[in-house]
Amino acid sequence: MKGLSRGFPSLSVFFPAYNDAPSLPGLLAKTFAALEAHVVDYEVIVVNDGSYDDTAAVLEQLRGPYGARLRVVTHPRNRGYGGALRSGFEAATKEFVFYTDGDSQYDVGELPRLLDLVGPDTGLVNGYKLERNDPAHRIWIGKTYNFCARLLFRIRIRDIDCDYRLIRRALLERIHLTSTSGTICVELVRKLEMTGCEVVETGVHHYARLYGRSQFFRLQSLATTLYELVGLWVRVVILRRTAY
Repeated sequence: MKGLSRGFPSLSVFFPAYNDAPSLPGLLAKTFAALEAHVVDYEVIVVNDGSYDDTAAVLEQLRGPYGARLRVVTHPRNRGYGGALRSGFEAATKEFVFYTDGDSQYDVGELPRLLDLVGPDTGLVNGYKLERNDPAHRIWIGKTYNFCARLLFRIRIRDIDCDYRLIRRALLERIHLTSTSGTICVELVRKLEMTGCEVVETGVHHYARLYGRSQFFRLQSLATTLYELVGLWVRVVILRRTAY
């Protein structure tokens, strides 16, 4: 039955974080407020992906007010965006898993909107940016990447690049993710769609980055993403593999 956000039964929320120390206190405060109001059983996980700023210290300070509800997964070395997401999925224990980025470009306060859309057969609720608040070159690259990825991988959702997702954990246990870069978003959505689950979309707001720099729009990251995309395309489109 849809409309469960006033008493959503079981939810893991996680954030991949890389040098996101300034944004984490506000992000977690808003997260716990939303979960207290809308979710019966929940946990919050932050994956510290080898940050070299004060992310570790900030998270240690936040353990006090949030206690056991806040779990931290630490990578001694940066594993890339895909590696951080995979750790978050592996750490999650609840029936549904929600994730978004630790830089606060999305408003976690809009999470109840996704919870309201969950039905008995819903496997994925995916956000799409109502308006992208990034520099012009990033908007152009993002649109091009989204168009090409949707075309090549035959993905139905409109915004692969929107990392604001609610996923049924049982489906995550049926697929195997291998990407270490931003390619994981394509891999994740494509493999979830291949399970035949119900996919629902809803618009969410996107805000300008207040701290730090994006790790995706760098030459090395783009090169890694392109390399992984080619291999992924062969495995999941040509060979139609979801498990490996």
